[in-house]
Amino acid sequence: MAVFRSGLLVLTTPLATLAPRLSPILTSAAGLVSHTLYVHLQPGMDLGGPAQPQASPVQATFEVLDFITHLYTGADLLRHLDVRILLTNIQTKSTFVPVLPSVQNLAQPPEVVLTDFQTLDGSQYNPVKQHLERYATSCYSCCSQLSSILLYPDYGTGELPVETPNASLPSTIRPASPVARSSKQPVRGYHRGAVGGTFDRLHNAHKVLLSIACVLAQEQLVVGVADQDLLKSKLLPELLQPYAQRVDHLSEFLVDIKPSLTFDIVPLLDPYGPAGSDPTLEFLVVSEETYRGGMAVNRFRLENGKEELALYQIQLLKDQSHGENEEDKVSSSSFRQRILGNLLQPPDQRPELPSGLYVLGLTGISGSGKSSVAQRLKNLGAYIIDSDHLGHRAYAPGGPAYQPVVEAFGADILHKDGTINRKVLGSRVFGNKKQMKILTDIVWPVIAKLAREEMDLAVAKGKSVCVIDAAMLLEAGWQNMVHEVWTIVIPETEAVRRIVERDGLSEAAAQSRLQSQMSGQQLVERSHVVLSTLWEPHVTQRQVEKAWTLLQKRLSKTHQTKN
Repeated sequence: MAVFRSGLLVLTTPLATLAPRLSPILTSAAGLVSHTLYVHLQPGMDLGGPAQPQASPVQATFEVLDFITHLYTGADLLRHLDVRILLTNIQTKSTFVPVLPSVQNLAQPPEVVLTDFQTLDGSQYNPVKQHLERYATSCYSCCSQLSSILLYPDYGTGELPVETPNASLPSTIRPASPVARSSKQPVRGYHRGAVGGTFDRLHNAHKVLLSIACVLAQEQLVVGVADQDLLKSKLLPELLQPYAQRVDHLSEFLVDIKPSLTFDIVPLLDPYGPAGSDPTLEFLVVSEETYRGGMAVNRFRLENGKEELALYQIQLLKDQSHGENEEDKVSSSSFRQRILGNLLQPPDQRPELPSGLYVLGLTGISGSGKSSVAQRLKNLGAYIIDSDHLGHRAYAPGGPAYQPVVEAFGADILHKDGTINRKVLGSRVFGNKKQMKILTDIVWPVIAKLAREEMDLAVAKGKSVCVIDAAMLLEAGWQNMVHEVWTIVIPETEAVRRIVERDGLSEAAAQSRLQSQMSGQQLVERSHVVLSTLWEPHVTQRQVEKAWTLLQKRLSKTHQTKN
């Protein structure tokens, strides 16, 4: 069966009766489309008539809004698909006019067009397919060699379910008015409105919020994208996509689904954002989770002499396959957790390292749990090189760094027995960049030489994977000695708690220690694999085992390629 990168699914069945069929229809489409699946709503359209059908406006009712939510909910079970519901022909009552014929360009020109239209004989009826292809190309910019497929999901009995005219979809949208709404009730259109969020790794819950906002807005939509201080409380903030990347993905999606709108995408730096200050805005789309924030925005507006915004509250999308410690809603934080242990960028080629030995650099801020992860990797078969132990060897009397350090800092850094008092030495260099550089210029090259000797020993012992456990791995430039950098991340508040508990330092001293190191964000930006010890030990163990298994697959593939 052919697999296409992008496709266009034209749904012709009335929305209320289509709801129970969405899962088999999407499953059928998923077997044919490997990346982007655009969905075009044209309920009641007849592809089997003598005349070529034309795009017609669909009135925006609460049933349509509910359908959008339910379709994205169903699509969440097919996460390899980037589903995008096209809203060009969905119009609110205030702007319900015939759609002018035009061809819309899409970010991914569809290679195949699919439909749930039922032919009379139940076969791939050629005239219907031809009508479908011509209809698709008259509405959207498609690939020159467009294919067409008629989908026939297995409904169990082999017959179409009986349509119930009064059937309605479960309600998912709560409008501003407390008055009970009807599914057939037209949705009001507004000139300008707003929606906000982090929009990290744009997922189907984001797409619901954005789509509802796009249906309501007729001229302009202001989209606030959380940045800076608003990101600090996020889970695994080091793995958040950069602001510019989130905006790029957001912009492409919005222009795809409703190009007639003007989009103003702005950084959201405080809880109110443009929604609290822009007097021209008329509505705000929120989720169940952020509804209180929407109420706070309206209070803020009233306090500052501005009219309240109409609030539209969207039901949260449930995550049917969430794991332990993950939220039961579709959430970016869950997606970031699933990245832990994955390879984030291609490994580095290090032909100068011992042949047959694959070297990992394990790093992280103080208190992140490097030692525990190193032990888990050792239990899985890795050879561990502890840079702290190498440092002790380097500083020991007769060690390669002993005499140069004593000459640089004086004999008063010595204990009575002649060993270096590292606490006294630390007090000399801590907070003094010049003195610290003198010390590191002596010690780091020595430790790097000892690490290379340990690598040779690992080869002699028949080890294939070696781990250099080093808090200062990147600062010392030792990434040039490893194929992959693995970083352990935890929140700074948790790191401070652990340092205080482990080393008996004050909170201020612990924070000062962290400030002298690269941040978790800086480490992650230069890492190949990221792990976290934030949760229970068995969760950390699963992460390490996942990362190890994926590593073994990479090594096996590399070995097969060489042979």
